[in-house]
Amino acid sequence: MILSRSVPPAQSAKPLTSLVVVIDDETEVRDSLGNLLLSVEFNVALFSSIQDFQKAKLPDVPTCMVLDVRLPGASGFDLQSHLSRAGERIPIIFMTGYGDISMSVRAMKAGAMDFLTKPFRDQDMLDAVTEGIARDRQRRSDDDELQAIRALHTGLTPREKEVMAFVTSGLLNKQIAGKMDLQEITVKIHRGNMMRKMAARSVADLVRMAQALGLNGDSWRTKTTV
Repeated sequence: MILSRSVPPAQSAKPLTSLVVVIDDETEVRDSLGNLLLSVEFNVALFSSIQDFQKAKLPDVPTCMVLDVRLPGASGFDLQSHLSRAGERIPIIFMTGYGDISMSVRAMKAGAMDFLTKPFRDQDMLDAVTEGIARDRQRRSDDDELQAIRALHTGLTPREKEVMAFVTSGLLNKQIAGKMDLQEITVKIHRGNMMRKMAARSVADLVRMAQALGLNGDSWRTKTTV
């Protein structure tokens, strides 16, 4: 069930901009968390079990999860492992009434964002959720940017990709011409086309793009013939 003050059922045409998923089998805890989060205008989806959560279709918006460690059936750790294997990178805030140091360490090593022991302060939960939503929003923005860079790089010719590799390695046009056995003017043409296609405003901008793509050294270079 998704609860929202900003998007009541009668006005569902207004899209959600973020979502907090709460999974806890205790009705009192679940409802209390839902009311707390709604009070500061978070949109909330409440679930009593992992099975109910897995049946739901959630909106594609910045999301974080508040997850109880001990649940009937599959545990919170089981869901964390499942999401990790599936490539889902939802920030997870674990909560438990039976926490210990080893449990907290296990959760954090597996990628949890925070681990709160019940009873926790309302403000601690709100701070954690706010950070979780911010992290997921930034992650989504970074993913979108990376996809755009990949599309631009795919549009380069093999020769332009090779020039990009040399440029981001710090070589000058004359040096690149020598390595590629081309005239310097030809390198300048390839370089200009490459910079335009990559929408790079400077070499520093181009280097940042190459780093985002995970390209480095000779692995960037496509073997081509003139």
